[in-house]
Amino acid sequence: MNVISKRSLILALLIGVLSGSLVGCFPVVVGSAVVGGLVATDRRTSGAQLEDEGIELRAASRIRDNVGDRVHVSVNSYNRRVLLTGEVPNIQDKLLVEQIVARVDNVQSVVNELAELGNATLTQRSSDALVTGRVKAALVDAKDMYVNAFKVVTERGTTYLMGRVTKREADRATEIVRSTSGVQKVVRVLEIISEDELRNMLPQPAVDAKTR
Repeated sequence: MNVISKRSLILALLIGVLSGSLVGCFPVVVGSAVVGGLVATDRRTSGAQLEDEGIELRAASRIRDNVGDRVHVSVNSYNRRVLLTGEVPNIQDKLLVEQIVARVDNVQSVVNELAELGNATLTQRSSDALVTGRVKAALVDAKDMYVNAFKVVTERGTTYLMGRVTKREADRATEIVRSTSGVQKVVRVLEIISEDELRNMLPQPAVDAKTR
């Protein structure tokens, strides 16, 4: 698949997700699930991936049950580390949501980026979705990056990067994201690994029996 096709696929998927949100907008949003072949290139174990999906679903459900629709919270979990973004009316709700999520099974830590503001408009959320699409496309275009190593979240023009990456990858991704149209700020919620750890994660080249 060429670069243009990859970019088109990413943007098409984003438009599909956004279109679905127009049908029924829920105040609590769970992070995007890993699908198809992406599982094979994810740097989390398969168990961690399943746990992250479960964390997002359980956290969103408990927030709805306890806080209702007076908040707009996006829940994204990566390797059991949860990022909370969105809007809450006051500091009490901000702390309450964090406490609710921290008590969810398998959650190791919570990064609370909730803003004490009125809920974002549909136009603002649409703009954030488009920025996320541009960021993913820019990471695909960068030949020295593994785009599937990152989870990208954008809220009110701030782009959050999640993932298990080396310092080199983190710095390079930050450089790329900062230069992407629509990004006002970059926040790294990354787990830094060593270059040796990265090499052990990557598929090893097949050895031809004739060359042994």
